[in-house]
Amino acid sequence: MTRRDLIHKWFFYALGLLPVWLLDACILPRFPLFGTIPMLLPLAAAAVAVLEGAYAGAGFGLAVGLWWETAYPGGFGGLVFGLTLAGLIMGHLSQYVLRQSFPGYLLCSAGLLAALDALRIVRGLITHSAGLGAMLQVAVPEVLWSLVWSPLVWLLFQRIYRRVGGTRLA
Repeated sequence: MTRRDLIHKWFFYALGLLPVWLLDACILPRFPLFGTIPMLLPLAAAAVAVLEGAYAGAGFGLAVGLWWETAYPGGFGGLVFGLTLAGLIMGHLSQYVLRQSFPGYLLCSAGLLAALDALRIVRGLITHSAGLGAMLQVAVPEVLWSLVWSPLVWLLFQRIYRRVGGTRLA
């Protein structure tokens, strides 16, 4: 790919992140289900990592982590490193272990969401902010509610991938 093609591709991935973020930040918080709000930004990072591979997934994970940390209050910077590492791992998994398909994406997304909530639970236990049972009552529905939105995020980024000349998808 030429430099122009790469800029074109990543511009459209960034543009695809915009409606996902708007849903995540502006629309879905107004309609919580059982008191939980889905996390869609990790789903976007997982989709690009599965579609594009390890290094592109790490780069997009870095961008999503930066966006997440700056767009939402209370961040400590860990999401930047975490989503970069997650993009790298999910990209490697999609290249060498899993298929580059929706089931592979769903597995990567579920793992990423579970890891993010597990880290929140560990932080909550260390700071004694709540008990394990209370945190699990929030984390489990949050992961499941987020996974309900995964087909929409997958279709959006898969369409972008096919439109900008992705060659890995079979």
